[in-house]
Amino acid sequence: MKRLRQVTAGVLAALTGCALAGCGLTSGSPMVDDVSPGSIGQGEPLKGADLTVTSKSFTENLILGAMMGIAFQAAGADVLDRTGIQGSIGSREAVRNGDADAMYEYTGTAWITYQGNSEPITDPRRQWQAVHDADLRNGVTWLPPSRLNNTYALAMNQANFKKYGTRTLSQVAALSTSDPQAVTLCVESEFANRADGLPGMEKAYGMSVQASRITQMDTGIIYTQIQKGACAYGEVFTTDGRVKSMNLVVMADDKKFFPNYNAAPVINSRTLKKWPAIAKVIDPVTKKLDNTVAQDLNAKVDVDGEDPHQVALDWMKAEGFVK
Repeated sequence: MKRLRQVTAGVLAALTGCALAGCGLTSGSPMVDDVSPGSIGQGEPLKGADLTVTSKSFTENLILGAMMGIAFQAAGADVLDRTGIQGSIGSREAVRNGDADAMYEYTGTAWITYQGNSEPITDPRRQWQAVHDADLRNGVTWLPPSRLNNTYALAMNQANFKKYGTRTLSQVAALSTSDPQAVTLCVESEFANRADGLPGMEKAYGMSVQASRITQMDTGIIYTQIQKGACAYGEVFTTDGRVKSMNLVVMADDKKFFPNYNAAPVINSRTLKKWPAIAKVIDPVTKKLDNTVAQDLNAKVDVDGEDPHQVALDWMKAEGFVK
């Protein structure tokens, strides 16, 4: 999964261009799930609303977008499905300019990429509050966040865990000093060069990994290489379904270096003013989301090959949110 996290001249130029040109969405189809209120949507408080839901194109965000649309349908709304927009900027700008009404976005992405900050806020609630406050002037309202935190991490397979026994990044740093040959890394090229990636992590933890012990490769290959033991540690995303399906051990970020990327509903402020019940409808769903839920659902798509929308619908029904 690729996510825009770095504020570069190109990203800023693209964002400005979207603001000027409108970044309109040109496709979409009605959501026609046969759902009725369960624990959410009682009394159909969104009856009469025409809402457009969007998302980015990677598995987790597709699932979250589907959850949101299903919740709105159960509450009585007619929902247009415009999920699956390539990149971050298109879906973000669609909500900002009113081409779409709602999506799930990540706090770290907004703080660093959209709002132009270079230093993340380590406390997740304060990070959300800062993003929320800054985005009000953009006509975008952030509803309360989930515990789902899709951030960077290092992970290892069970054999290497038994061999080295590290559980935290501080312990990996200590191992890199006591046994430099033990620490080999598989990372993406972007992570290898980002201030909030490998260079910053090494600095924060006093970690020193020899350049010859670091291999750069595509995301999907990294998971395979970790599983095979070709590298002792690999860069992963904390909610990726392959972490659980491959039984990988994730190193705790005990110094809280990596930014928080908590998923939260983001609503066009004009839409929320017209349909304030949106907040009450989606909040129970958001509260249920955490990394374990995300790993399980993402794995159904990325490992088992299921459809993201169907995965979302099955989960919403299993949780009793809809019938």
